[in-house]
Amino acid sequence: MSLHGKVALITGAASGIGRNTAETLAAAGAAVAIADIRIEAAEQTAAEIRAATGSPAFGLAMDVTDEQAVGHGTQAVIEHLGGLDILVSNAGIQIVSPIEDFAFSDWKRMLAIHLDGAFLTTRAALRHMYAHGGGTVIYMGSVHSHEASPLKSAYVAAKHGLLGLARVLAKEGAAHNVRAHVVCPGFVRTPLVDKQIPEQAKELGISEEEVVKHVMLGETVDAQFTAVEDIGTMIRFLCEFPSTALTGQSFIVSHGWHMQ
Repeated sequence: MSLHGKVALITGAASGIGRNTAETLAAAGAAVAIADIRIEAAEQTAAEIRAATGSPAFGLAMDVTDEQAVGHGTQAVIEHLGGLDILVSNAGIQIVSPIEDFAFSDWKRMLAIHLDGAFLTTRAALRHMYAHGGGTVIYMGSVHSHEASPLKSAYVAAKHGLLGLARVLAKEGAAHNVRAHVVCPGFVRTPLVDKQIPEQAKELGISEEEVVKHVMLGETVDAQFTAVEDIGTMIRFLCEFPSTALTGQSFIVSHGWHMQ
């Protein structure tokens, strides 16, 4: 299925995985909405994508934990780009801490961004998709949607929760030609991961080099980080797949860290 004429909304898209996903979909012909809590970065990314691909790109501010902001932002995308066919729920943060020291405020913030944000953006997108012939919803999970790691209780809980949301949407959305998937990267060398390296070294009492070698890449088959391009390519494939023969699945992109 060609992406020409399709409209994609990607959250957390001003940098990292979200940005590459937007670039990949735009290169395939889709119009892309760059939603990010940082409006200047979103608008700059959109301008650079327009220049590089010639595809329409629209930057907007969106706090995915704010119900009103999500509703207004989604409607703005529909009005500005003419519809909404693809949602990539990618916005996320990371906070590492032992459970006994994990602040409840941090727990709630983590789940709000990862799970509440996925729910709110999905609900807003579905109200358009159901009325206009269908669509594709893709959640940014993680190997931690399937595996657990020390110091990541909120993150692991949230990423596991995305599997449930996607599977329910796959069941409910099928009658409306809406598909849902979870893409589950291994460690991708983004600022989010770079921030974790010294934090985990401190908590685990090991060097930063040991965090990278043993904690992050120790279970891969080739000691390589997953690339943002790997994730963008997988998302493009799922968006282009032509039917609900493929729905409700999780796709692990992790250099063999987790095999399913």
